[in-house]
Amino acid sequence: MTTTTDERPAAARRPLAGYALGAAGAILFAAKGVIIKIAYGWGIDAETLLALRMGLSLPFYLVIGAMAVAGARTRGVALPSPGLVAKALGVGVLGYWFSSYVDFLGLRDISASFERLILFTYPMFVALFGALLFRQPIRPRALVAFAASYAGLAVIFLQNLTMSGPDTARGAGFVFLAAISFALYQLCARDIIARMGSGLFTCIAMTGAAAVALAQFVVLRPVASLLVEPKVFLIGVMLAIGATVLPSFLMNAALQRISAQANATIGTISPVATMALAMLVLGETVTPAELAGAVLVIGSIGWFTLADRRR
Repeated sequence: MTTTTDERPAAARRPLAGYALGAAGAILFAAKGVIIKIAYGWGIDAETLLALRMGLSLPFYLVIGAMAVAGARTRGVALPSPGLVAKALGVGVLGYWFSSYVDFLGLRDISASFERLILFTYPMFVALFGALLFRQPIRPRALVAFAASYAGLAVIFLQNLTMSGPDTARGAGFVFLAAISFALYQLCARDIIARMGSGLFTCIAMTGAAAVALAQFVVLRPVASLLVEPKVFLIGVMLAIGATVLPSFLMNAALQRISAQANATIGTISPVATMALAMLVLGETVTPAELAGAVLVIGSIGWFTLADRRR
């Protein structure tokens, strides 16, 4: 009886810690779009900015990963197999290079607030792909939330389409690809994280993503163009540490404690934070129609993920 009583508080703290970690990661990720829009205003292109972000992040992941391996050896813990490492690298390329790259491309054409709302729908894709690929049950509430959230996005899309034309459609398409790829990453990463731990997985996954981003840059741009002016370099540092290194560890630590769908619950903070930052820093304005669409998206996704958590 004593053991059962002692285990319940520990079990309760575990998911609560997961939600706290997820919240911190979501808030830091919320600033990413705003920082990228500032960089674009200074004339930098998506490939160079992504290479800066990943290149400046890479030393952190290499050092922390080496420390994790050394610690595992000291404790006599078995290191992950080469096959598992290869899976982590592949999942990292999907979730942290491809998803980031198409997101960067999308942000050239749409506002930071609209971009974050599109990305915010990835829990719907987690539910749909979980049912299609992993035989996870999908509830009717998922379909209702999916329809409601995309109705809200349609309102914002049509509002932006009248002002920006085809550029809005192109930008939104790129960000939808980012949301889809990130949902697949969430589903594929959870089992790997459970087997090797969130810290080591994050280092391996981000190393793979950084390697591909830097290779892409070398192919598409002269290496000398990475020698950017100080203010652009500072933007790269902000993206690398504040919007990449810290939130990636926080989000993956959350995934180790709660499900991929539950991990999205706290994400309701993210689009609200992005919208506030975009208005304060970028001077973006929100029309009543866009605000109504945003409320519909945030409300439907928040309702779905909170209901899933209770289940």
